[in-house]
Parts: sequence; C-alpha cells; structure tokens
Amino acid sequence: MLASLHMPRLDRDGVGVHYEVAGPVGATPVLLTHGFSSSSQMWEPNLATLARARQIITWDVRGHGLSDSPEDPALYSEALSVEDMAAVLDAAGTDRAVVGGLSLGGYLSLAFHLAHRDRVAALMLFDTGPGYRRDGPREEWNRRVERTASAFESRGLEAFSDSPEVSRTTNRNSAGLARAARGIMAQRDSRVIDSLATIAVPSLVVVGARDTPFLAAADYMAGKIPGAVQVVIDGAGHASNVDRPEAFDRAVLEFLDAL
Repeated sequence: MLASLHMPRLDRDGVGVHYEVAGPVGATPVLLTHGFSSSSQMWEPNLATLARARQIITWDVRGHGLSDSPEDPALYSEALSVEDMAAVLDAAGTDRAVVGGLSLGGYLSLAFHLAHRDRVAALMLFDTGPGYRRDGPREEWNRRVERTASAFESRGLEAFSDSPEVSRTTNRNSAGLARAARGIMAQRDSRVIDSLATIAVPSLVVVGARDTPFLAAADYMAGKIPGAVQVVIDGAGHASNVDRPEAFDRAVLEFLDAL
C-alpha cells in the first residue's frame, strides 16, 4: 500500500493539468512523464515498487489523460509542457527532482533539464531519443507527426495504437492528441540533442531489447551523456516499464539507490 496518494489539478492560465503524488517524503522525489497518446496511468505497474521509499510524481501532458485538451493549437508546445513540469514540481512542494520519462516523456525530460538544470538531480531516459541534429531526419520525423495528427482527426479513437502503455489509458481525446502531436511532439531545432554532452547529473538510459526504433538512440545518448548508465531490458518492447515491470523497476531502483 502506498504511503500517500492524492490526485490534484493545476490551473495553468485556464488549462487544467492533472498530476498525482504517491509515496513518502524522504529521498529526492521522482517526476515521471508518459509517452505520446498515453497518460500517467502507464506507470501503474511500477508505482507500488518505486514509491516505497520516495515520492513519485506523475502527470498528464496537455491533450492527454485527465489534463485539459484546449481547442487553441497555440496552447500546445514543448516550452509550455516544460513549464507545466516546473509547475507540477512547485505544486508538489519540491525544488529538485529526479526527472524521467518514456518516449515523448523522455524527450521532454531532456528539454526540462535544458531549461531548469538547477531543478534536476538526475535524469532517467526510457525508450526515447534526443531529437535530431540534421534537418533531413527532423523533417521526416515531422512528416510522421503530421500523419499521426491527421489520423487522430480522421479516424478518432480507431487511430490509437495497441502499444501496452497506450492501451492502459482510459481517458482519450483524439482531437486533443492531434493538437498535442503538432504542438509538442514536432521537432523544431537541435537544442536538446546538442545539450547531451553538457549534462552533468547522473543519467540512466533504459531501452527494451525489442524496441528496435530506439536502440540506436539509446546507444547514442549513453555515449554522449558523460557517465551515463545504460540498461537494455530483455524481452521488452517500447513500453519497457509495462512489458517487464520487475526488470524495469530493478534498473530504476539500483540507479536511484546509487545517487
């Protein structure tokens, strides 16, 4: 049983942001950010174990889960998401946290570190990538993002993938996800990937052995971030925390215990 659990909401200039806090006050808290089209529900297989010794803060990105899905596309961006993360930490009463996430959540964690280095005690990057240095691959990524957004607009709930972290999410808004894809997931520059070599906090890079699209990105990040610890989880795909929760939790706890 978790030591504490409450499910408050933040008002971010009229946009409601849902977050949850589980676990006891003590060691440095952890802020976890979910992947695109998922929600904070994706961390349920891990919370009981991870929240035994410290607070675990989870939240829903705009357009996702129980957070609002505003109709104005301008209310979705990487920068707004990063400031949402800072506001969640403020609301949870913590100045500094271990910041981690899966897929889009991992990228946002890197972006948060770039904007708020003083608030990051360590980084945990799960089945994610750091963006693109060159224009060509970035443009190809953005074309893929646009196809994803268009699919949510035209097919609605049928456009959801059956990936384990996505299927755990019960509250779905296809129009909000289309706007979130274009505003938050689209890549606009190389700031994040260029920042990897400047990361000076302990960093963990985890990837599922079957997460083929992200294996090279995991190797790249582990090679660029000074002193990074890399763990490849056998038998896991993109949702390594859902596919192999015990192995995932073990990797995370070993990293956190060593801080």
